[in-house]
Amino acid sequence: MSNPDIRSAKRPEPDPSMVDIANYVTDYYIGSSEAYTTARYMLFDSLACAMLAMRHPECVKHLGPLVPGASMPGGARVPGTQHELDPAQAAYNIGVQVRWLDFNDTWLAAEWGHPSDNLGTILAVGDYLSRKAEREGRKPVTVRDILTWAIKAHEIQGCYALKNSFNRVGLDHVILVRLASSAIATHMMGGGKEEIITAVSHSWADGGALRTYRHAPNAGPRKSWAAGDACRRAVTHALNAMKGCVGYPSVVSAKTWGFADVAFKGKEFEFERPFGSYVMENILFKISYPAEFHAQTAVECAMQLHPKVADKLDQIERIAIETQEAGVRIIDKTGPLDNYADRDHCLQYMVAVPLIFGRLTAEDYQDAVAADPRIDALREKMEVRENPDFTRDYFDPEKRYIGNSVEVFFKDGSSSGKVSIDTPLGHRDRRGEGIPALLAKFEAAMAGQLPAKRVRQLLDLTGDTSRFEATPIHRFMDLFTP
Repeated sequence: MSNPDIRSAKRPEPDPSMVDIANYVTDYYIGSSEAYTTARYMLFDSLACAMLAMRHPECVKHLGPLVPGASMPGGARVPGTQHELDPAQAAYNIGVQVRWLDFNDTWLAAEWGHPSDNLGTILAVGDYLSRKAEREGRKPVTVRDILTWAIKAHEIQGCYALKNSFNRVGLDHVILVRLASSAIATHMMGGGKEEIITAVSHSWADGGALRTYRHAPNAGPRKSWAAGDACRRAVTHALNAMKGCVGYPSVVSAKTWGFADVAFKGKEFEFERPFGSYVMENILFKISYPAEFHAQTAVECAMQLHPKVADKLDQIERIAIETQEAGVRIIDKTGPLDNYADRDHCLQYMVAVPLIFGRLTAEDYQDAVAADPRIDALREKMEVRENPDFTRDYFDPEKRYIGNSVEVFFKDGSSSGKVSIDTPLGHRDRRGEGIPALLAKFEAAMAGQLPAKRVRQLLDLTGDTSRFEATPIHRFMDLFTP
């Protein structure tokens, strides 16, 4: 790393990791048709999540200008609303919508996270820039441009996550949303390598949010707006970089005062592969259940077991759950659950509900359902342990499995038989099965929030790939305005 002498005031060369990001964002050509196809599905899925989130008042109260009345006519729109905002606040709004239900795409490795969180920044800045370009008689931003930037944002966040565990030092994964979005937003605004490095340096200088709001005993709904907050901060960094604000070239590596020493236990970043389009091609979609992703296959197991156990709940002696090491560490949770955010990060809760009801929806995390005494009664009978095979396959770059198994044992000595599933519906290995379900999720979400005419227009446009990708992004966003 650079700058070994803390006494020297000589400005060092930028940290190589920041230069690599700037080179990738400005120079790398995305030639993968699979990446673009998957990115389109990612965009549909993320907007479906945004529309579904609009049914929840706790989400809606976060939307709008930061200060009442501080709107920006001609600015960036917030899907499903009449809001027109400055791009930073719009990025927060869209980020909140996409992330609220824990139902958008996921990436799991040493770090985990939701790369489509970056759409908060990309859609807000894209809509703002495209509307501005049209007013000024310049070429607007197209959907194809948005997909390109999304592929690169996914790649930055995902490649950092492969080998660098921020959660193990107590930092939340939205640090990588801020990193990727800062770089991409700067490029969207016309910034070159110097400006991108500056914006990225400010992102690292922010440090990171603590993960405490995702874990007992402090789990709470900040996890639903943390990514939006990172998106907003990223736009601020991009705007400042474009103004010529000074960057901090050894912000990661500087002794004593740099990110590595202060927040990452002195470790250097590690990378499994160079930046390309690997992450978008292998992204995991949450299609069936709004649940923390390490539990997705456990929920599928419980759904298969529901017919066998629903009428015999009082005869259950114990329930054995096997999961990956990460699942044990972050969602194995006992004792009282305080709120919906506590429940959708509890493996036992996410297994109990489908065993009892044969479903798991966002509404099942609310107090009314959680008050059913059968849920906690089943949770108390659950034993969670790591299956080393699941952990090994989880980290295998050729597999990226997220395995779980569930088996129910009855008081008479019989059992349901073990149900074990390696990959959830949204895994790359199950694309053929998953994409029709994803498109159904998109259509249902649109129909639940937008007028029927708009839904027909959206389906007609998105069904024609060439026309869709050539569409100016602000014209696409027009269709989400009530």
